[in-house]
Amino acid sequence: MVADLVIRKLDEDETETALSLVWKVFLEYEAPDYSEEGVDEFHKSIHNEGFIGRLSFYGAFISDKLVGVIATRNEGSHIALFFVEGEHQGKGIGRKLFETVQSLCQSERMTVNSSPYASAIYHKLGFKDTDTEQTVNGLRFIPMELITEK
Repeated sequence: MVADLVIRKLDEDETETALSLVWKVFLEYEAPDYSEEGVDEFHKSIHNEGFIGRLSFYGAFISDKLVGVIATRNEGSHIALFFVEGEHQGKGIGRKLFETVQSLCQSERMTVNSSPYASAIYHKLGFKDTDTEQTVNGLRFIPMELITEK
């Protein structure tokens, strides 16, 4: 675990920085598995004010530098975005981000539409597939859920 890690809710003026991190990590790790249509659709979604405006963003900071982002909607019960910079993956930062939003979620059920790249990570966090892989507008995903006891 990273010693000087801080997880906190992002202010509205930090959203642009968070989305820049999301896009950078998406291009590096996710985009290679997507069609051009899927990459374009993802880019459109993270620049759609209606979509972004419904999300609650949380960031992971090391020495005041944003290194990870998780964003939820539906009162925290659906994970919409979850990205950690490559050099910081595998250090427990994603787990801390997830545990933060999970602790705030009032629902006994959390959902996510996981990319193929992230499915193993969600399985480690306890999510189970609820359907097979699907593709919508070029975006590949596996619907998953996590049932918790509140």
